[in-house]
Amino acid sequence: MVKVQNRSIKRTSPFMLWLWIFSFFTLLFINLNAQAARLAIVIDDVGYRVNEETKILQMPTAISIAILPDSPHGRKMAEKAHQQGREILIHLPMAPLSKQPLEKNTLHPAMSREEIERIIQHAIQKVPHAVGMNNHMGSAMTSNLAGMEKVMQVLSNHHLYFLDSVTIGNTQATKAAMGTSVPVIRRNVFLDNVQTEAETRHQLNRAMTLARKQGFAIAIGHPHPTTIRALQQTLATLPSDIELVTPGMLLAPIPTSRNDKQTALKCIKHQGAKPAPRTPMDYLKMAANALTNNVIVNTFNQQIQNVLGKLPEQTAPDNRPENAKTDASKKTGACSGF
Repeated sequence: MVKVQNRSIKRTSPFMLWLWIFSFFTLLFINLNAQAARLAIVIDDVGYRVNEETKILQMPTAISIAILPDSPHGRKMAEKAHQQGREILIHLPMAPLSKQPLEKNTLHPAMSREEIERIIQHAIQKVPHAVGMNNHMGSAMTSNLAGMEKVMQVLSNHHLYFLDSVTIGNTQATKAAMGTSVPVIRRNVFLDNVQTEAETRHQLNRAMTLARKQGFAIAIGHPHPTTIRALQQTLATLPSDIELVTPGMLLAPIPTSRNDKQTALKCIKHQGAKPAPRTPMDYLKMAANALTNNVIVNTFNQQIQNVLGKLPEQTAPDNRPENAKTDASKKTGACSGF
């Protein structure tokens, strides 16, 4: 009788093993798809048009705003947005290649690091609560490696991420940030180069398609009446597989609640943010890391190990080196998960 039972267990174990493996990868597929379509929308040039910008602040708080530092209403809009828990960026003027009227305190490639430091510090004071920065115009500045290296060196002292608006194809922002603590992410779609509702809706659809394809996308628009109307219409019928996020949420693990979101933004600002995935493989690695502490995934993994007979029924042992355990024990407080 005992021998028969043992043969039965041997026949059942492979089946159970494959069942758990199938369940695990099904869950993995579901999780990856659940996180695979994140869309960040940033509205630039905020601080001049209060009526239009107030309508932006009535949209979901995941819509972020980028404020021109020397605009007449910039500080007021920053305070209102901060009260909502909305993410704020400094929309820093940078020199374009074309000749046109420039904002006060526009960065130029030939400026010294000290002058760039002064301008950025001034911008931080003018735009309170900012956690990131992106360029206003700037094709001459962002295509100049030496100039952008000075910008990144200054930003590394202020714990701001940089959103490259990509106003020129050979932008040097990512390269300039190498060796610094500044995370750089890039704009994927401009929503309103052509100011019509139809074109803005078309670009929003492009952004969503890209988000589905690569896992995330960043779109930049402006407080034009046509852009606002297109956003209002599109956001009211946003597909269920599209999740609105802030740019900062592409730099760190996805917060699970509003309180976690606020904590994440503080941790991004004070600790420095993690770089956003730049390729589909990077995104898959990030998703896999996110699944490491998933309770259900861990349960599947434990059951697989049980079937294989490698672990007891209880929790798995901690095989980390002693120094790793010590370091982990030091990582406590509100920012420990970010």
